[in-house]
Amino acid sequence: METISGLGKEDRKRLSAIFRETKGTVSVRDAAGILKVSPPDAAKMLSRWAKKGWLSRVKQGLYIRIPLESRTSDIPVEDPWIIADRLFSPCYIGGWSAAEYWDLTEQIFRTIVVLTTQKPRNRAPVIKGTSFLIRTISEKALFGTKPVWRGQVKVSVSDPSRTILDMLIDPKLGGGIRSTTDMFLNYLKSENKNIELLIEYAKLLNNGAVFKRLGFLLEKYAPDQKVAIDECRARLTKGYVKLDPALKAERLITRWRLWVPESWAKES
Repeated sequence: METISGLGKEDRKRLSAIFRETKGTVSVRDAAGILKVSPPDAAKMLSRWAKKGWLSRVKQGLYIRIPLESRTSDIPVEDPWIIADRLFSPCYIGGWSAAEYWDLTEQIFRTIVVLTTQKPRNRAPVIKGTSFLIRTISEKALFGTKPVWRGQVKVSVSDPSRTILDMLIDPKLGGGIRSTTDMFLNYLKSENKNIELLIEYAKLLNNGAVFKRLGFLLEKYAPDQKVAIDECRARLTKGYVKLDPALKAERLITRWRLWVPESWAKES
């Protein structure tokens, strides 16, 4: 734990310039460009200011500023979305985190879901006390997002339709298939409902499991969506998948090539 200590006149001038020119985070590259110094010199300055308690290190080469009212640099991340954007870009906030943003769930999830084209070794990092769940996607799958402002920083979040599809690809991103289904039902009742867009995105993603799970859920909960259901059925791939890979599935719904838990089969 670092306590905040004083700065000399030159350091105050340099740090003030950095704070004026950056939003949310400060990187070595940011500091070098603003101060017109070499990256090694910028890194040394940032490290020194962090030791004095004016910055807090997020990871090597990346810092956040310490609020003036804080007595210590041992602070939580003020907005994890901003940190995610800086660490994992190109990326977007998705899964249950996006579902919360779009009011598709009343559940509170403390872990932030991030979908990125990066391939980090640690897929469940804890940064400054905040947990993240990272999933890698291809560059061509980087669509269906909306820019949102977090303070002065613009961050990408999956739109409601893309959010649903990501959770159907990987139900873990929605907290499991039960939770994901609840969010899907809320989506069907919301002003953000757009079945045509849902199918269009599914075609672009070209994931066989999505059409099986989506078709099954539409047939079960929105049987009036006949066109969409037919679209899903027409794109069924060979082989069988589980409704939720994390659950035991004893019953096969042959028309959807989908293994489901016994309780779901009884409800069908």
